[in-house]
Amino acid sequence: MRSPRLAVLELRRFGRGRLPRAALAALLLLPLLYGALYLWSFWDPYGRLDRIPVALVNDDKGASVAGKKLSAGEDITKGLRDSDTFEWHEVSAAEARRGVEDGTYYLSLTMPSDFSRRIASSSGQAPETGALQVRTNDANNYIVGQISRTVFGEVRTAASTKASRSFLDKIFISFSDIHGATEKAAKGADKLSGGITRARKGSEDLADGLKDAKEGSGKLSGGLRKLDKGAGDLADGSRQVADGTGALADKVNGVADKVGPFLKDNEKSIGDTARLVADSAAGIRHNLDTLVKTAPAAAKGAHTASDALSAVYRARCETLPLPDAACPDLKKARQAAADVAEVADDVNTLIGDQNGDLDRLDKNLGTLQKQAQALADRSPHLSEDLTDAVSKVNKLNEGAEKVAAGAKKLRTGLGTAKTGAADLDTGVGKLKTGASTLDEGMYKLVGGSGQLAGGLHDGAGQIPDYDRQDRDVRTQVMADPVKLASKDLHKAPNYGTGFAPYFIPLSLWVGAMVAYMLIQPLNRRALAVGASAWRIALAGWLPVAALGVLQTVALMSVLHWAIGLEMVRAAGTVGFLCLVTACFAALVQWLNARFGAAGRILVLALLMLQLTSAGGTYPVQTSPGFFNAIHPFLPMSYVVEALRRLITGGGLGPVWQACAVLTAFTAGALALTALSAHRKQVWTLDRLHPELSL
Repeated sequence: MRSPRLAVLELRRFGRGRLPRAALAALLLLPLLYGALYLWSFWDPYGRLDRIPVALVNDDKGASVAGKKLSAGEDITKGLRDSDTFEWHEVSAAEARRGVEDGTYYLSLTMPSDFSRRIASSSGQAPETGALQVRTNDANNYIVGQISRTVFGEVRTAASTKASRSFLDKIFISFSDIHGATEKAAKGADKLSGGITRARKGSEDLADGLKDAKEGSGKLSGGLRKLDKGAGDLADGSRQVADGTGALADKVNGVADKVGPFLKDNEKSIGDTARLVADSAAGIRHNLDTLVKTAPAAAKGAHTASDALSAVYRARCETLPLPDAACPDLKKARQAAADVAEVADDVNTLIGDQNGDLDRLDKNLGTLQKQAQALADRSPHLSEDLTDAVSKVNKLNEGAEKVAAGAKKLRTGLGTAKTGAADLDTGVGKLKTGASTLDEGMYKLVGGSGQLAGGLHDGAGQIPDYDRQDRDVRTQVMADPVKLASKDLHKAPNYGTGFAPYFIPLSLWVGAMVAYMLIQPLNRRALAVGASAWRIALAGWLPVAALGVLQTVALMSVLHWAIGLEMVRAAGTVGFLCLVTACFAALVQWLNARFGAAGRILVLALLMLQLTSAGGTYPVQTSPGFFNAIHPFLPMSYVVEALRRLITGGGLGPVWQACAVLTAFTAGALALTALSAHRKQVWTLDRLHPELSL
């Protein structure tokens, strides 16, 4: 009998009664218990986090930044409630602590009272780090704690980014302020450079001027030394003059008291005498012919008048000597009288000398007439002239005293001026040296100010000046400079899809394992009739493989239409799973055929080894070395990798490799089963009395 017919006969046994049919139905649906139920139970746990009760404590008191209210705690609280990340319960800190402890809440998130203040400090002089306080309790649930760390990490990043934006915005505003201030400084430096250039020209002129001033101060000092010496001589001389004018004033005043009355009493006589002389001279001039006769008498009269005036002059002027300014008129009168007498004598002599020069005599007579007439005209005012002369002498004395006092002060002042001029000359010398140094310094300053202006212009060009839009963009970038540009080439839409490649082969292995609990791995009838070992092996494998195909169709139908599993390559997935179930059936068949009752334990042990080394949850590299060592030698490792490519997408290389490996495992298991069937055709005591029976 051929193997397919033997397989059909084996399956027909399940149609003989209600219990076998129920067992067959249960056998077909068994993979759903592992595959569908497991996947359904945590199909999308992250999409239902809003059902997890979490305590939220907002103790933040807020802060003030640049006159604006900052309430970071309220902002985060509102954002969390709107996010539906967890089922948030706003409670007090004490309630949150008790709730996490007794399991009312899986965890708690607390914004401390100084949360906003610490965030605001990031833009101040003493920045502090704001801390979000998270309390978890792994005794409630370990996975929730792990999930919360991811969620709260995102919350912390968002809060840090917001604080950084405020801090960086101030920095960029400061850049703009610095840019503007530097531009102003550059313009000021330009003006400074121009001013320093002009100042340098001025310092040069000052140095030249002080050089000339030094020469002038030297001359001034020398001249003041000479003036000081001359002022000394002037003071001494003016003092002597003052003393002399004082004595003169005393004498003039004394003589005036005596001469004044005499002149006043004899004004008429003096005038008459002078008039007489004048008339006489006139007469002589007109009467030269009669001059000879009258000459002696005239000479005598002239001598009488001259002697009288001389006596008066001697009595009033020579006894107490007075300057010409004191007795000018009297002196003139005396002189005139003397002249008249002399002329009269000359005339008389001329007349006595027969050979005399009459022309000369006439000329002398004219002079005598003129002077005598002048004396006669002035004689009424002689006392007044004396009074004027005395007044002038007194004024002269007063002036001489003032001159002496002024000369003394001048000498004192010139002494001080001489000392000051010497100090001035020394100071001007120092100024000249300082001006030269200043000129050299100003020359360097001109160059330095030019470099300063150029440097400030260059600096202003290098300091950025951001407008509001540009500042916002840069603040956003620097506050969160690194973003995760995540690109999932073949993204699994949910948690269940990601774990389907792991749980689907698990359910098919369990299905094959349970199937061989109901179906004999080796057909007894075929063994009894001595059928071919290969035929016996195929006859035991085909029924389970066929059931596996039905299990696969049922499982994938429920996963796709009931639960929502989307497969990139649906047909390929189903076809590949048919190969998988055929391979698993062959392996389970061999273990049961070769080891009998113990084989069922080995089937379960092999399942455990495959589950722990297949890398279905965490990458196998994260497992201990033992599981990494057996990973390449177990079929489920290749099944998981291939199903990931078939369900979520990607290259088919691992799929073809898995097909080859599964084919090899299937062929190898069937060959080993055939070998076991060949051995089973020989009855032994062990077969008659097995040590273990299940």
